[in-house]
Amino acid sequence: MSSPALPDILVAAIALVRDRRVLMVTARGRDVFFMPGGKIDPGETPVQAAAREAFEEVMLRLDPDELTELFTVAVQAHGEPDGRLVRMVVFGAETDAAPEASAEVSALHWANSADLSRCPPAGAEVLQNLAALGLID
Repeated sequence: MSSPALPDILVAAIALVRDRRVLMVTARGRDVFFMPGGKIDPGETPVQAAAREAFEEVMLRLDPDELTELFTVAVQAHGEPDGRLVRMVVFGAETDAAPEASAEVSALHWANSADLSRCPPAGAEVLQNLAALGLID
């Protein structure tokens, strides 16, 4: 008898692109690059979660109505049992404001496809998709 499949981890993230690089973060005590984003709370839409997480992680106040859905990636979740997927909706964001690391993150990074090895599976797929769309190098 097989065990029931683990539910997907539903997350939303922003892709803030400048000079053909995308903003990524490292979390406290970790060395891999993540997209600014996080889990979608009950009653929250993916775009609302993306805007909330952008403020919580990189101190950017973004209007959900101004974010553009780019794509969704569904891959093995980093640090989770085999078969548990993270399903990440990625939204394009535009702002002239300077992102700042909040207490939740240790550093900001401007990444491109040369940084694939620094990312967990979802982040690597996001970089590949952004490169395929011609948004980053």
